[in-house]
Amino acid sequence: MPELAPRTVEHSRSSVVRLTLPTDANFMGNVFGGAILAEIDRVAYITATRHSGLNVVTASFDRVDFERPVHVGQVLAFDAHLTFVGRSSMEVAIEVHAEALHGGPKYRVVRAWVTMVAVDPNGGPVPVRPLRLARKVEREEFEAGRQRMEERRRHRPGPVATAVPN
Repeated sequence: MPELAPRTVEHSRSSVVRLTLPTDANFMGNVFGGAILAEIDRVAYITATRHSGLNVVTASFDRVDFERPVHVGQVLAFDAHLTFVGRSSMEVAIEVHAEALHGGPKYRVVRAWVTMVAVDPNGGPVPVRPLRLARKVEREEFEAGRQRMEERRRHRPGPVATAVPN
C-alpha cells in the first residue's frame, strides 16, 4: 500500500454555524444536549473525512460537559480540528460557542473530543495519512491526544463472548 502524504491540522479544520430553533428545545426552553451532540458528531465527521479522504465512523465521545445552557434562537458555532492521528483513528477536538442572533458576547457551551475511525466498505478499519504538526501548540495537543488514546485503549472492553448453541 502506498504511503499517504501527511496533511496539516489546518487542512481539515472545520466550522459549522447553526441557528437553534424551537424544535431543538426541551421543556425548559433550552436546547437539548442531544441536538448539540448530533451537530458535534457531524462536524467531527467532516473534519476526519477531510483529513483522511475516506469514509469514517464515530468510535467514541470523551467526557462532554455542558458549561452553560443554550437558549432557543441563539446561534451556535462549532469549531473542530484534529489533535491526534493514529493508524486508523483520528481524535477531533470540538469547541461550541453560543451568542445571541443579533450579536453580543460569545460564550463557550461545550468542549469535546470525538474519536473517528476510517473504514473500508465492509466496516473494517483502514490506515489514514499522518498528521503534519506545524506549530508548538499542535505538537502539545498531539501528545495530549496520544495520552487520551492510550487511556481509551486501557479501558476498552475486550471481545464480547457469545453463547454457542449445543
